Amino acid sequence: MKSFFISLSFSLLSLSHSLSVAGSPEENWHQWRGPEATGVSRTANPPIEWSEDKNIKWKVAIDGRGTSTPIIWNDKVFLLTAIDTGVKDTSIPDPKDQPKTNFFDIKRPNTEHAFVVVCLDRESGKELWRRTATKKIPHEGAHNDNDFASASPTTDGQHLYCWFGSAGLYCYDLDGNKLWQRDLGEAKVGSSLGEGCSPVLHDGKLVIVRDHAGQSSIEVLDGKTGDTLWQRERDEDNAWATPRVIEHSGKTQVITAASGAVRSYDLNSGEIIWQCGGLTGNVTPCPVIDGDYVICMSGYQGYAAMAIPLTETGDITGSEKILWKRDRGTPYIPSPLLYDGLLFYNQSNQSILTCVDSKTGETVFGPERIGQLSNIYASPVGASGRVYITGRNGTTLVLERSADFTVLASNQLDDRFDASPALADGQLFLRGAKHLYCVERL
Repeated sequence: MKSFFISLSFSLLSLSHSLSVAGSPEENWHQWRGPEATGVSRTANPPIEWSEDKNIKWKVAIDGRGTSTPIIWNDKVFLLTAIDTGVKDTSIPDPKDQPKTNFFDIKRPNTEHAFVVVCLDRESGKELWRRTATKKIPHEGAHNDNDFASASPTTDGQHLYCWFGSAGLYCYDLDGNKLWQRDLGEAKVGSSLGEGCSPVLHDGKLVIVRDHAGQSSIEVLDGKTGDTLWQRERDEDNAWATPRVIEHSGKTQVITAASGAVRSYDLNSGEIIWQCGGLTGNVTPCPVIDGDYVICMSGYQGYAAMAIPLTETGDITGSEKILWKRDRGTPYIPSPLLYDGLLFYNQSNQSILTCVDSKTGETVFGPERIGQLSNIYASPVGASGRVYITGRNGTTLVLERSADFTVLASNQLDDRFDASPALADGQLFLRGAKHLYCVERL
């Protein structure tokens, strides 16, 4: 009898451990823009105030460059970085000796880069493992505000998907064992601005969108094997918007935002369900879902925002079926935050904030100039009735999620922040140019 109870106790402990290890997306930050792909965590309760010497659980240096968001799964933090090894290929001229070939005078590197996946212990910040996915010389350069590790990884709690764009797609388990890899070819980004669209996982299928100056495409892979399930060419130029996958109107829709059109693809077949034009160039903000509508926006060479129905088929460009439109103050790089009917976004990359009613498109407050922040590249996040907006100068403004512009705190760190924050439980993760911070009430 005693051995039975001992056995039962071990079984219960084992079950409890397996449940804790399993976790859930709602309790973690498993992808770009969090559990709901809106920037909101329903379970997190991060601090309101912090500084370099207050409420910093840990701060670790990150070698290389990367502006992808860290993702969180249970006791682990994952992030990507690209490290310039300094090893030169003498057959490629030094960048300073290369002729000007684009508007921004971006040159191809002639040094080998290591494309690295890093796993940290969430409690201590200690590095648990790192894997060099590949080493290669990038085939083209990237804008100074971009880098070669700007796509955020994603996980389902078993597989970790890491996309370095033209340097390849890599799948690991959460202990760092490589499961498969794919070379999806080289992108030809206009003006060599660099890549950045993140992969999205849904129901075991991995969605990869590549909009660039070459042949743009959408490709869906089997998450377990990396095999291509289907691929479609896209008539699009540069865009960096991460797609949104949603089950609606009897189909699983993959919604892609780009300058030519916002399109909805059937995840299973690759057929276009509906499409709608109306955004401006260089689309970067990702779509957000609000009930029966998807809200898409852009802010380069003009401003545009639209609430498009998920229930339609065919081309609905300019249709009265579009719920609302706006043509001012929308973001270029950051994605909007949709938080219980309130849509928060900044103008272009400036510290000018607007909040609108997501159901009507009507202004709730703004445009409001946020004097404490410099330009904004990171996307805002929300939790526990609060909104967190991080500027490039290291200042994060904490607002009350309300119909009024109410500042709760202004917090300063000594780094430059282009990556978007991540939230989980009582923690806020902020990736700077040099360090990753874990902010927690201490």
